[in-house]
Amino acid sequence: MGEIEKLLPHREPFLFIDEIVEANKGKITAKHVFTNKEFFFKGHFPEYPVVPGVILIETMAQAGGAGLRKIGILPGEALFFLATVDKVKFRRQVRPNEEVRLEIDNLRVSPKMLKQAGKAFVGDELAAQAEWMCLVG
Repeated sequence: MGEIEKLLPHREPFLFIDEIVEANKGKITAKHVFTNKEFFFKGHFPEYPVVPGVILIETMAQAGGAGLRKIGILPGEALFFLATVDKVKFRRQVRPNEEVRLEIDNLRVSPKMLKQAGKAFVGDELAAQAEWMCLVG
């Protein structure tokens, strides 16, 4: 089992983090490459495959949770579930085989909830941004 599988309860085909690059109390940076083998590309869209926006939001939330686990703020046995998603903006399409860099800010963290904001970049281009809250249970 790799580091990411130890940090997150998610498994293939719904695990969207390859690496936690940096994690501290204020910020988390992670990476993921959406390969052309992702399950959703067959239907979204066969002639012009694009990562669905909701998957980008999920990817940011997974990065946030994994980073908090890595630094020991979120217990390893705790599950966390998206409760709200706000201020979502999609700025650039993410295509097959592009690496996405996720930059997550921890806005508020408590034993029962996480409030984070994130940005997803392809290179230096902003692809998506959002704020979300997860309930810890």
